[in-house]
Amino acid sequence: MASSSCSCYSMNFTAASFNPNKPLTSPPNQISPVSMLSSFQSKKTLFSLQLNQNVAGTRFRESKVAPNFLVVASGGEVEPLKVMISGAPASGKGTQCELITKKYDLVHVAAGDLLRAEVASGTENGKRAKEFMERGQLVPDEIVVMMVKERLSSQDSQEKGWLLDGYPRSESQANALKKYGFVPDIFILLEVPEEILVERVVGRRLDPVTGKIYHLKYSPPETEEIAARLTQRFDDTEEKVKLRLLTHNSNVEAVLSMYKDIIVKMDGSLSKQEIFSQIDTVLTELLEKKEAALAA
Repeated sequence: MASSSCSCYSMNFTAASFNPNKPLTSPPNQISPVSMLSSFQSKKTLFSLQLNQNVAGTRFRESKVAPNFLVVASGGEVEPLKVMISGAPASGKGTQCELITKKYDLVHVAAGDLLRAEVASGTENGKRAKEFMERGQLVPDEIVVMMVKERLSSQDSQEKGWLLDGYPRSESQANALKKYGFVPDIFILLEVPEEILVERVVGRRLDPVTGKIYHLKYSPPETEEIAARLTQRFDDTEEKVKLRLLTHNSNVEAVLSMYKDIIVKMDGSLSKQEIFSQIDTVLTELLEKKEAALAA
């Protein structure tokens, strides 16, 4: 997790199977994937297009600023979508990432998941990270950035496009990604009032038997037997979550300033279906404008 101003990562190496930001709701309904590459395969025009995003009939927050998306084709074919999504802890990123990847078939990249996977696989980056983790120290940015860089450079990410979840978390991380040539088409920001975030976190419970996440108010356990065995993370308290939000807020402004021209702000207090409907509208229009530019 990001910590204060250094934005390094700290992982519990012996108990990393539980993601505190896992969606609180049940898995979304199946959504048919969209094959973006197939519709672009026969089109060979290079182009640079400015999109003036204007989504009618959707309920964006009043603070939303219509961004200008830069869409660039390379090698005669349109590039797949490159999406970043950000938000405070419990803002609903996990839920929206599931919905986005199911419909658009993007490669979902989350720094925490990468860190756990590389440590488990014993890669060079994983071995370096494990040394810090076993000493109880934060994993330096440079190691995590290299993990993200390698994942975004992989063949499937290059061919299908990517969805970068909750990263970058600091200006230095954003600058590192830019240096390596990773620039998103769109930066989605989920905005949720602090009191709702606190309520979401404090009410979270874990079933140690199944690993399923419940919420006492929004997603209660199905039976009394399950309810009796639920546990709460030690840091899912009001005091702890407010400290995490302070850390998040202190780092996020610098990141947002770097992507200010492509940010789309969403009201994360709406239902997951309403939020995804807005995201889907924006991404669909972005793809349509890419296709239109190629056909022109």
